[in-house]
Amino acid sequence: MPKLGCEPTPTKEIVSAYLNEVKQKVDACIFDFLPHTHEHKDIHQLYQMMLDYPRRAGKGLRPALCLLICEALEGDANRAVNTAAALELLQNWLLIHDDIEDGSELRRGEPCLHQKHGIPMAINVGDALHCKMWELLHRNTDILGHQLSFQILSEFIQLSNQVVQGQHIELSWVRNNQWNLNENDYLTMCIQKTAWYTCITPCRVGAIIAGASNEETDIFIEIGKSLGIAFQIQDDVLNLIGDVGRYGKEIAGDISEGKRTLVLIHLFNSCTSSEAEAVIEIMAQSRSEKTEEDVENVLKLMHKYNSIEYAQQQSKTLLKQAAELFTHNFGHLPDNKAKNLFLSLIHFFVEREY
Repeated sequence: MPKLGCEPTPTKEIVSAYLNEVKQKVDACIFDFLPHTHEHKDIHQLYQMMLDYPRRAGKGLRPALCLLICEALEGDANRAVNTAAALELLQNWLLIHDDIEDGSELRRGEPCLHQKHGIPMAINVGDALHCKMWELLHRNTDILGHQLSFQILSEFIQLSNQVVQGQHIELSWVRNNQWNLNENDYLTMCIQKTAWYTCITPCRVGAIIAGASNEETDIFIEIGKSLGIAFQIQDDVLNLIGDVGRYGKEIAGDISEGKRTLVLIHLFNSCTSSEAEAVIEIMAQSRSEKTEEDVENVLKLMHKYNSIEYAQQQSKTLLKQAAELFTHNFGHLPDNKAKNLFLSLIHFFVEREY
């Protein structure tokens, strides 16, 4: 990846073009790495199923954050491509398992893997991609040397522990039929489930590869928390009001799945007690028990109490905090295109439609 020169603040189109460029580089790395064929027909089928989610159109935000931070901190982004590809593999195996646990129907505009091949097969494919992620990270020893590669592995270990803890929190809410949640409960879950693997770790590993100090690397924990929560809030909003063609998932699927979101928590804090009881009665039902009318009734109440607008405003506030933290701590860096692209990408987190 060539060094980026100084330019004015990138437009939304330039950010989208950069994301596409990163996706192509990372996809090339992944598809060169993953096996495609095998003489045993069943293993050949496994290999083809492993390629399913990686072949679907994704945003590539996590690899982009890794490469941008590496270059913004005056590192060589070429040395980070392998790690960026591992982040994308992580995203894919997590999504396969997450779709099963949530009972989701669509992922990136197509039926979820477990909908196509059944739950046991999908779990095994997710496990296979998980193993390949670690194998890809092991290849970093040829690129970064043993010490730096071990440091990157440690970051992925910390990330993995955070994600499963966050997922357990959310799954426990469903299992225990828990609805008396406040905003802090939601934020804690988001930080562990979403922020660590979407923003914190991608930024940290990019910084580490660039040769950043421990103090500089740790700054990205707070920056990544704000970014990650904002990303999840926008994802929750798009689930309710997005276009299925661009969003790639079932619209209002979070209501069907009984998801606890900031939008829902705001609704509970705003509506009448009788309305709250009605919403809980609907949300507590299984997906198969909910009717389209049930989902629409919850959505109407969210609009009635401006709960979606509230969540959108919270997301914008968090992004402002992230931008200010980055500017305050890294304002001394050369005003190169990577630095400006990162700041523009922050705004993309809430402006995106997919």
